[in-house]
Amino acid sequence: MARITGFTSALTVGVLCLLTMPTCLPQGGPTPTPTGGEEVVVFLTGNELGELKPCGCSGGQLGGLERRPAVFNAVPKASRLIIDTGGLVKGDSEQDLIKFNIIMQAFGLLGYDVVSLTDKDIETGKSLGLLGSHSSPYNIISSRRQDGANLPAKFTKRLHKRNTAVDVTVAVFDAESGQVDRIGGLFPSPQGPRNVNIVILNRCNAAVVDSIANTITGVDCLVCPAESDEPGVIGDPNKRPLVFSVGRFGRYISKLQIIDAGRGDRLRITFSSVPVSEKLPQEKAIVELYRAYQQLVKESSLLEKLGRFSLPGGLKYSGSESCKSCHQSEYQAWSGQGHARAYATLEKVGSQFDPECVICHTVGMKYEGGFVSGEQTPHLNNVGCENCHGPGSEHIAGLGKIKTSEPKSQCLDCHTPQQSRDYAGNEQLYLEKIVHWQEPNAPGSVKKEGSLGN
Repeated sequence: MARITGFTSALTVGVLCLLTMPTCLPQGGPTPTPTGGEEVVVFLTGNELGELKPCGCSGGQLGGLERRPAVFNAVPKASRLIIDTGGLVKGDSEQDLIKFNIIMQAFGLLGYDVVSLTDKDIETGKSLGLLGSHSSPYNIISSRRQDGANLPAKFTKRLHKRNTAVDVTVAVFDAESGQVDRIGGLFPSPQGPRNVNIVILNRCNAAVVDSIANTITGVDCLVCPAESDEPGVIGDPNKRPLVFSVGRFGRYISKLQIIDAGRGDRLRITFSSVPVSEKLPQEKAIVELYRAYQQLVKESSLLEKLGRFSLPGGLKYSGSESCKSCHQSEYQAWSGQGHARAYATLEKVGSQFDPECVICHTVGMKYEGGFVSGEQTPHLNNVGCENCHGPGSEHIAGLGKIKTSEPKSQCLDCHTPQQSRDYAGNEQLYLEKIVHWQEPNAPGSVKKEGSLGN
């Protein structure tokens, strides 16, 4: 079996200096007889796309690597198989590379059995020196056969329930090759009702599914690429193969329960999705790993390296304090609201160096002259006047006679379904939280959701 290698890049060395990863490999001595639980379960995740945990800006958010063990550990190790279907990060930025490394380590700490890497994952892993022949706690599979990837396409684990055993084989297949008949060679010869075969596909449509279902016998489940955050069954849940997707961003865990009717019939498989709720307890080792991630982000100076757009017409950001003398009542009202403390919420959780977080908690980070860091540009901390009304330099120089202009932020730039789960449908309630003007119908006031005046 191919496994991830020891870390060779400066990035991975940095992680190891911050966290020592425990091994799950056998330490010698007799192998104990597995003790089965009350159920045999396959857990599946995938398409993390760099989402290590929710941003935490509002309640009710789902996800977080550190909360997965609360779901996994409800089933004994001997009775469960944990699979990730790949899609670890979105791109190839420096921050993506840091995340990729962290996620690969997290899989070991979380007790994953097998990880299926996409072509993009393979490229990223190779660039970091993470793919090789050294030992690690989990196995890697891939459908890629080019460029010397040399990774197996399948993995099998025997799961135990009381005194019975089920062999579960998971294989990955490149549906774009069109050679569906090759799937049959990925699985062992049928040996009765005690086998479950799962195929992870890189492309999935009705034609592909029908071709596999009509051509290959013994395939129990097809895992399709996710098109939504929530997992779900595609088609008839009572038909074989069972077709489903595992969702995105780690907000849910897919659960396959393998049921033996006890009459020699084919094993029955039921699908459900488990929300990774903020109410679930956190695994300490993953919490520490996330702190290592935050430290690497800080040491990499990602904020300072960020590419920035030029502001039009020589505009500059001045900071909310510059508005106070002429808009005193508005300033006082704003200063008592959550937007005025947005940067402090990042400092509280150690995310003040993470560009993905900072952009929604400061002024003008995407632009030249905007926020750079808490030390260099403290006057641009927090969600201030110029986020919504635009850069204020010309407005201030003209003693208020020159209107502010673009770029201006809209509410939905930050209050997305991912970051502000309860915003959609409650826009007016959110708007009431930021009222800082005296006359709601006066020119320049906020009149409608997502659009602020001059």
